[in-house]
Amino acid sequence: MNMNMITASKTDLVTLYWDRLDGDGWSLYAAATAQGLGYVGSHDGSFDELEAWAAQRYPNHQWVRDEVTMLPYITEIAEYLQGTREAFTIPMDDRGTPFQREVWRALCSIPYGQTTTYSEIAHQIGRPAAVRAVGAAIGANPVLIMVPCHRVIGKSGALTGYRGGLEMKERLLALEARQSIPARGPRHAN
Repeated sequence: MNMNMITASKTDLVTLYWDRLDGDGWSLYAAATAQGLGYVGSHDGSFDELEAWAAQRYPNHQWVRDEVTMLPYITEIAEYLQGTREAFTIPMDDRGTPFQREVWRALCSIPYGQTTTYSEIAHQIGRPAAVRAVGAAIGANPVLIMVPCHRVIGKSGALTGYRGGLEMKERLLALEARQSIPARGPRHAN
C-alpha cells in the first residue's frame, strides 16, 4: 500500500453505506462514507470488487446497506445514466494519494461530452513528463462516472483502458455524445 494514500485508521471503525443501482440497462454498486460518495463500480461488477476497494482504503470497516443514505447518490448516478444530468452536486470522499487526488480533480474539469488525453491531463497538472503516472492515477479512480475518467482517450484518439471495461467506457461516451449540445468544431477538450 502506498504510504502517502489517505486512508482510514486501522483502529477506527468506518461505516460504509452501499446500494446497487439496477435499471435502464445498468447494474452497478455504489458506496459512501459519512463524508460522501467513495466508490462507483463497474457495470455488472461484483460485491468482491467493492470489498477489495474497501479493504484498501478502510481497513476496519462495516457494511450497511442503506437505501435512504444512498438515495441522493444513486439518484444522481441514475439521472446521469438516463441522460438527464451532466454535473454532480453530491459530496465525494476521494481517498487517494495527493497526486491521485490532483489528477482526479483535473478529470472533473473535463466538460461533459468532450474528451482529453493522458498527456493533456499531465500538462494540465503541470507534470508533462508524468503521463504514465497520470494513467495509473486515472486507473485507480474509485468513483467511476462522477470522476469522469471515461473521458480520457489515447493520444491517437483510440479508447484505452478503463477500470469499468472498454464496453462501459464506450457506452458512457456514446451517452454523452447523444445528450450533449452539438459544439462547433472538434469535441475535444482544451
